[in-house]
Amino acid sequence: MGNRMASKLPARDLGFTLVELLIVVVIATILVAIAVPSYQAQVQKSRRTDARNALLDIAGREERVLSVNNSYSANAVDVGYGGAWPQTVTNGYYLVNVTVPDPAQPATTVSYIVTATAVGIQAGDTACFTFTVNQIGQQTAKTSAGVDNSSTCWGI
Repeated sequence: MGNRMASKLPARDLGFTLVELLIVVVIATILVAIAVPSYQAQVQKSRRTDARNALLDIAGREERVLSVNNSYSANAVDVGYGGAWPQTVTNGYYLVNVTVPDPAQPATTVSYIVTATAVGIQAGDTACFTFTVNQIGQQTAKTSAGVDNSSTCWGI
């Protein structure tokens, strides 16, 4: 009697229907569309942090050169980098240049300016395209259009 009842129940196919599969694909696509841009924005921010740290490190090295030589150096070797400026830093995402003296300062002022410019894929970061720091610790940043964005990029 048990076999007769089992044979009257409708048999259900195992597996997914096409509609169920399409629903899963749509949900996955939506999640990826949200997650990838958010991830890319966080990666850009971490590269900005690396660029700022590189600038501050070079500025500190320039101060050490000043304490020994009574002048800043435009020579990359003097601050521990090989070759000449510009140099790539942060795995090639920024190009750093040191200018001695800082052209924005009076000619008699002992000065420098360190500038990091986004290159490669990081050049898509138009909000914080360049970072600078000078001998008095003034930190600035500009968008790719040249508009000051220091408060956002340096967090000051």
